[in-house]
Amino acid sequence: MGSLDGKVAFITGVARGQGRSHAVRLAAEGADIIGVDICADIASTSYPMAGREELAETVALVEATGRRMFGSVVDVRDFPRLRDALDTGVAEFGRLDIVCANAGIAPLSLEEVPIETELEQWADVIGVNLSGAFHTARAAVPHLIAGGRGGCIVFTSSTAGLVGMGGLDGGGLGYAASKHGIVGIMRCLANNLAAHSIRVNTVHPTAVNTMMAVNPQMMEWAADNPDGGPHLMNPMPVAMLEPQDISAAIAFLASDEAKYITGVAMPVDAGFCNKL
Repeated sequence: MGSLDGKVAFITGVARGQGRSHAVRLAAEGADIIGVDICADIASTSYPMAGREELAETVALVEATGRRMFGSVVDVRDFPRLRDALDTGVAEFGRLDIVCANAGIAPLSLEEVPIETELEQWADVIGVNLSGAFHTARAAVPHLIAGGRGGCIVFTSSTAGLVGMGGLDGGGLGYAASKHGIVGIMRCLANNLAAHSIRVNTVHPTAVNTMMAVNPQMMEWAADNPDGGPHLMNPMPVAMLEPQDISAAIAFLASDEAKYITGVAMPVDAGFCNKL
């Protein structure tokens, strides 16, 4: 028996990276999955987003565990379509128990760019990371309350949501602002949903081995600044975590082992935040 047998989880940004890892881990614990991903590039972000083929691969990986998955192509900035996709998935599986607001982007400028570009980066990262997190929760909360069984919402923030890092450009500042803002959403929802036994928490990963961290532009920055980033290093002897490391924390928070944990900003960061 898995720790999540019979439950249903809704995960955004599910086609690859952390979202795919969360889907597979929660399915391995017994949950069916409702998942969405944009499956299209975002112009202000230098690295490619996942595609439809990767979403199909995630579905296949979930089904290989013996669980079911309903996957849809949806931009989390589009609330009506996001809500429709979730409603359809809940109608198919009959319930909703776990929400993972995971979708996120990180625009990066290696050199000075026009203000118009910075404004586009800011709008996109706030739209995906922060508005998308709100949209996810707003679409899901009525289902969780209606179920009458309690539930769990986990927002993916970042170490950049706990400390003052993010650069000077619109993309970097927008990323930090969005990840700090997610903590505010979490704390308010944790208070307001506690009476329904719905727990709400954030996880704050350090760098994770996904396209966001290892895309060519980010790797170029690291190569050009070999001595410029000691503050970005983890105290524990690991350069980057794997997506499965974050999934383990989410599986715990979603389980009955964490049934009284709510309103918590949980670093999964190899000591990164503690040293700052």
